Amino acid sequence: MPRIRTLTPEEAGPQAGEMLENFKRTRGNIPNMYRTLAHRPEIATTLAAHQAAVMTRGEVPSLLKELIAVRVSQINNCDY
Repeated sequence: MPRIRTLTPEEAGPQAGEMLENFKRTRGNIPNMYRTLAHRPEIATTLAAHQAAVMTRGEVPSLLKELIAVRVSQINNCDY
């Protein structure tokens, strides 16, 4: 059981709720990390923007970045 309750888009304020809905539209799900961070929308939205910039910009293809993230998660025995 989580120590900090995760929020739904409806429970989050307008700023965080919009971010959570965007995850739902684009990914098909809302990562629990962002549902937890929705308690602090200024942090959640900044982190989401940072992650999007890292994963979609630069010389390394996005697919390779995603594969690297999955492999690092496997090595560390983490769910991705």
